[in-house]
Amino acid sequence: MSDHLDFTHETRPVRVVFRPGAATGAVATETARLGLRRLLVVCGARGADTARAVADALGPACAGLHDGALPHVPVEAADRVVAVARAAGADGCVAVGGGSAIGLGKALALRTGLPLIAVPSTYAGSEATAVWGLTENGAKRTGQDAVVQPRAILYDPQLTHSLPVALSVTSGINAIAHAAEALYAPDRSPLIALMAEDGVRAMAGALPEVAADPGSPRARGRALYAAWLCGSCLGATAMGLHHKLCHVLGGGFGLPHAETHTVVLPHVLAHNAPAAPEALAVLARALGTGDAPRALHDLAARLGAPTSLAELGLKESDLTAAAEQVAAQTYPNPREVTVPGVLALLRAAHAGDPPSGS
Repeated sequence: MSDHLDFTHETRPVRVVFRPGAATGAVATETARLGLRRLLVVCGARGADTARAVADALGPACAGLHDGALPHVPVEAADRVVAVARAAGADGCVAVGGGSAIGLGKALALRTGLPLIAVPSTYAGSEATAVWGLTENGAKRTGQDAVVQPRAILYDPQLTHSLPVALSVTSGINAIAHAAEALYAPDRSPLIALMAEDGVRAMAGALPEVAADPGSPRARGRALYAAWLCGSCLGATAMGLHHKLCHVLGGGFGLPHAETHTVVLPHVLAHNAPAAPEALAVLARALGTGDAPRALHDLAARLGAPTSLAELGLKESDLTAAAEQVAAQTYPNPREVTVPGVLALLRAAHAGDPPSGS
């Protein structure tokens, strides 16, 4: 970041509880603190067991459990959860799980104004932002609204112990993407730069330990701490090319969220590097390397994560359409976004080639 200090930093009110056992040990306390009496617990099918434990911990304050969360929050899923919440007479929501579950809780908050408590079980970082997303007719819309910002976040490292290694790695690199883009966002601040660097360093150090020993309390706690830092960076800054590209690939072409971030991030960073040398230098320092994009590509490959969009099912014939959709949108990015530029990085990401500047 430049030595010239000129920035605006806004801190949104949110209470963070970070401790083993917080999911069931603190949820009733946080519910009472917020004055809530009937909470709908939402989750996806894969996280239903954990969500039931949270529901049980709420006792009579639980108004029901809804396991209808789906990737990229289809509007149909949002419609259903609103109907369920109204039928249950809910006055709040507890979202338990990864980005899909918390995204569904945010959709409910956006539509109804109900306060949200987040209990994340992955490293997605959505819980730390006021960003919402909805997918309709093959297109993903995103926006920001203070009403979807969780009032409380319960970080419980124990919930991540059973997270499969493959998903842990891609979810963790997804978190790194949040911090990486924050480093060159136009609304970054010195505090965000510090959080981003420490978040990247912590996650890059934790992921190999998680892969080697998935049940390690130290590694899981460190990774979840990193996810909080990286997600907080995303919540305080504007998204650039990387996030917009992943939204198009996910919402428009059905690619999986965390895996897409993992594949695309090194190539977007290499593309933006000539226009964001300070940000890339911070990333390189955090990663202990001279080439941050290549280091992230190699980290994914070393830990068995996908490194090509072809692996994720994207057709080569779809690359031009994706590039055109991305270039047609307006958002801040350090380097001008053009169809040829996006297409070049997409071709490299599709092939799985190591990233290179362009």
